[in-house]
Amino acid sequence: MRNVSLEQISTHPITQKYLKRSGIAHAIAVAEYAFVYAEKLGVDPDLATKAALLHDVGHYTWYRNGEWDYDLYKENDIHAIKGASRAHKLLIRVGEERHASKEIAVAILLHTDSYLPGGELKLNPLQKVVHMADEADEEAGGKHHYKEIEDHRALERIRALDQLVEKEEKSHTSAHIG
Repeated sequence: MRNVSLEQISTHPITQKYLKRSGIAHAIAVAEYAFVYAEKLGVDPDLATKAALLHDVGHYTWYRNGEWDYDLYKENDIHAIKGASRAHKLLIRVGEERHASKEIAVAILLHTDSYLPGGELKLNPLQKVVHMADEADEEAGGKHHYKEIEDHRALERIRALDQLVEKEEKSHTSAHIG
């Protein structure tokens, strides 16, 4: 049984503040991709969609002369580090189970290696799902962060994804019982 839904997470004021900064449409698209990849790789879709939804809550807006500066962002950004911390605190606050909160936070931390000086990360399946889902929605120059979505449409997509996760969880549970 899920402790917290995507809707509860997405409508929280802290989530709203930071997802509006990094792009709600992108966050939802990445969560949708994560659901598909989670099914293919045998990963818990609840954890995957939550990590994917929150993967960019650590973004800071990098502006120069009043305009978004993608190069400045790429050079100085540590959003995965900040996002992991912010997401962990938020998830605990809304009632997510502590171990799940940590797994989600670590997947957020490792969804990108842009802040690392070099080397390749060894990702577990959940972390790989979030990384792949983020890459699936990425656009050149960070444009994926500026896709528009109306609030009611965003909520519809979150609710639909919640239903898919619930359905998957029920079918997984009944398969283990039967």
